[in-house]
Amino acid sequence: MKNTQAPRAHWSSRWAFILVTIGSAVGLGNIWKFPYMTGSNGGSAFVLIYLACIVGIGVPLLMAETMLGRRGQASPVASMRFLADEAGAAGLWQIIGYIGIVGALLILSFYSVVAGWVLEYTWRAAAGFRALPKEAFGEAFGALLADPLRMIAWHTVFMAMCAIVVLGGVTAGIERANKIMMPALFAILLGLLGYGAVAADLPASFRFLFHFDPAAVNRQVLLAAMGHAFFTLSLGMGAIITYGSYLGRDVSIPRTCLYIAGADTLVALLAGLSIFAIVFAQGLEPAAGPGLILQTLPLAFSQMPGGHAVGVLFFVLVVFAAWSSAISLLEPGVTLLTERLAMTRRAAVLVLCLGVWLLGVAVALSFNEWSAFKVFGLGIFDLLDTLTTKMMMPLAGFLIAIFTAWVMKRAHVEQEIGLRGSHFTLWFNVVRYLSPVAIFVIFLNVIGVIG
Repeated sequence: MKNTQAPRAHWSSRWAFILVTIGSAVGLGNIWKFPYMTGSNGGSAFVLIYLACIVGIGVPLLMAETMLGRRGQASPVASMRFLADEAGAAGLWQIIGYIGIVGALLILSFYSVVAGWVLEYTWRAAAGFRALPKEAFGEAFGALLADPLRMIAWHTVFMAMCAIVVLGGVTAGIERANKIMMPALFAILLGLLGYGAVAADLPASFRFLFHFDPAAVNRQVLLAAMGHAFFTLSLGMGAIITYGSYLGRDVSIPRTCLYIAGADTLVALLAGLSIFAIVFAQGLEPAAGPGLILQTLPLAFSQMPGGHAVGVLFFVLVVFAAWSSAISLLEPGVTLLTERLAMTRRAAVLVLCLGVWLLGVAVALSFNEWSAFKVFGLGIFDLLDTLTTKMMMPLAGFLIAIFTAWVMKRAHVEQEIGLRGSHFTLWFNVVRYLSPVAIFVIFLNVIGVIG
């Protein structure tokens, strides 16, 4: 049985797929969220548990999503409908695709606003951070949040950046952009790491991240590390299924997914080493929470030798990470509209970007003019974050694991995934048993049953 969709565009090579999928996975979660979560959850205890979860949960699910996309050869919705038909299952399984696509677009609406903050700080870094007292940097960020026009302007710029790339298509747009951004991102990271070794406190950063302290391990750290390992690889958002649908049959899914997970993890660790080297050198607090890169680091850049140039490089790095992952949030919806409604790529991109932009405006206003508006006690930003990253993504990941290991015919899974013998049995049993249980535990923690 073959999918009868129109001929599918494909990446120009295996390395192109690796680069764009790394671009999807590497985002604000690696350079903004990973460092502050590490600082707030025991340092090395969080890091080592996170690495174990990447290997034991993240990589198997990444392989499963890629496999579903390549076998389906269509948008997440059409792929799941085809695969359900192939397995003799109910067409209702296509809801996985809808959850992923809708979730990705909702995430993009607030992700673009946060990326706008990074653009603002890139501009400020280029102008040079002035040596001000610590409180001034917190006040400056507060002033940005209180200015709806400035936030909407930067949100608009970032959405335009995403639209320009996705309008270019699979190879001329998404692939070409990632071939530029990903090598540049790694080069900047290595440059920052070199600076940390020469002018900051890299040994202290290394001890903080890798000197394991068993006493720091607790249930909160375990759950935080497990949850971040799931989210950092862009699982459950339709992006991996979409990118997998552009993957050639001659590419090894297991080997490629190991490269992707390894590169994604390497970015997080290099970012953590670089950031904490600067933080410790300036005697600042590593457990600064979400304000680590927008309040604590600008303070450090203002006081350190060469801080102007380092600050510019750092925020350009964060822009590249945000941009590459935001592209992957938009593409699944574009594939759905071009297939389902026969829209041109241009029309699909413009329609989706307009909708996401409008919702992003509401997100920006939720920090100021609409701050009194609450749903279930949450502002618009927190509501969308909770709904998507804490509910829709785990739900989609759970359903993907169930569909792969319990609904699809085992022979089809084995044929597509490219593993044989004990290797296939191990991977299949992880997806069949461990992954659903782990995701269910994460979900129970989110809704407050445990934690």
